[in-house]
Amino acid sequence: MVFGSLSVQGHRVCVMSTSVPPSSLSPSRASDFMQCPLLYRFRVIDKLPEKPSEAATRGTLVHAVLERLFDAPAVERTAPRAKALIPGQWDRLLESRPELGELFARDEEGERLARWLAEAELLVERWFSLEDPTRLEPAERELFVETELESGLRLRGVIDRVDVAPTGEVRIVDYKTGKAPRPEYAEGALFQMKFYALVIWRLRRLVPRRLQLVYLGSGEVVTYDPVEADLERVERKLLALWDAIRLATETGDWRPRPTKLCGWCDHQAVCPEFGGTPPVYPLSVPPVAVPVPSVPPVAESGLESGPETARAAE
Repeated sequence: MVFGSLSVQGHRVCVMSTSVPPSSLSPSRASDFMQCPLLYRFRVIDKLPEKPSEAATRGTLVHAVLERLFDAPAVERTAPRAKALIPGQWDRLLESRPELGELFARDEEGERLARWLAEAELLVERWFSLEDPTRLEPAERELFVETELESGLRLRGVIDRVDVAPTGEVRIVDYKTGKAPRPEYAEGALFQMKFYALVIWRLRRLVPRRLQLVYLGSGEVVTYDPVEADLERVERKLLALWDAIRLATETGDWRPRPTKLCGWCDHQAVCPEFGGTPPVYPLSVPPVAVPVPSVPPVAESGLESGPETARAAE
């Protein structure tokens, strides 16, 4: 157990950490490290709290609604029924995570909450223009998957939906409540799907037939059909990424990587890029051995200046 302190808005705040070195990798945490190693540290090792956001919470709510809709018989999976699930799922979310109530704590008239719920309704309704749930029977919903690679690296994650065709072909589906990225940024989203495909491949010895991203924000569906070579490349990338994470963990060297996304980061107060100081590193770091240069024997008269002496001392 490590005690330390961090500076938040000019005040020193004591923190207690029971941090342990990371032992597994998920798509989200892999993306964190690629975006900013220091962000990964704050989330995985320091476990610093983050304020809930309306956008992320709305995404969680919509995911819950779409998952629960498949509890109903196929003929009853309609847009009105799905939208009717929203208030109840919001209540469940608040019950399991009371801190989400802070989002609308100052919304005395309830107007912001009403608009927020209406936005969730629009996202749910848009889904029906992209997929027909009356013709779908998911094999799995919110499926937790985990596998260990030959290297010992454990991969884990939660897949929104897994469809299995009568022929045995597998489709992995992920709902996104935001808009589809421009083509030049599409690879970032596909990385998450290829991550899941790699896990399924290692678990079931079966390459998923299709990866499908459903963007409810823009009403688009993006698909990709992977092959073994894709998944082998992803595995190599993850192994290299894990080596970098292990090195940073052992040395305590977690460097910030400034990007435009820094403007939305909750940890600016403890980030050096914003003049902050990170909390005391909660993991032990072995001392770095400083090599002692060997000094060649010298004549009794002392060192003589000259190129030969300089070369000997190098």
